[in-house]
Amino acid sequence: MTGVTSMMLGGYAFEALGFGYQGVKRKVNTPWVEIPVGQTLNPQQWTGPTSDEVTIQGVLFPEEFGGQSQLDGIIAASLAGMEMMLVSGDAVEGIIRGMFTVQSVEEDMSFHDASGVARRNAYVISLKRLPTEAAAGAGGLRDSASSFLSNLFR
Repeated sequence: MTGVTSMMLGGYAFEALGFGYQGVKRKVNTPWVEIPVGQTLNPQQWTGPTSDEVTIQGVLFPEEFGGQSQLDGIIAASLAGMEMMLVSGDAVEGIIRGMFTVQSVEEDMSFHDASGVARRNAYVISLKRLPTEAAAGAGGLRDSASSFLSNLFR
C-alpha cells in the first residue's frame, strides 16, 4: 500500500495515493405503494427496503501513482462472481457497510503513451448490497467481518 487506507472493497484498498477515489454515492430504495380509495388521498403502505446501491468514482494515474492492478483485481473478482465486503473508515473507526456484489465497472482511459498504455483512467464501480441473511453464510457476517478487520488493521 502506498498511502492511508480510507476504504476497502474485499481485499482491495482505496488509498490516498495510488488507487484512490474522488466520490462515493449511495442510493437506498425504500418504496411505498399507494392503495387506491375513493374520495380522499390514497394511503401508502411501506413495502420495505428493496436495494442499497453504492457508486465509487475515481481517477487513476497508473504511471505516476499505480492503482491499475487493484482496479483490474476488482474487475476479475466481479467476473468470477465474488461477493466482497465494503469497509470504510480507518484503523481507529472502521465501519462495515456489508457484503456487496459488483454490478458494473466503467473505465474511461485517456492520454495513451506510445505503447498504447493509458496514463489516465477514470473509473466508476457500481455495487449492490446483499441481504444480511444471504451474506451471513455458514460462519455468519460477524465472524467474517471480525476476521477481515483483524487482517486489515494489524
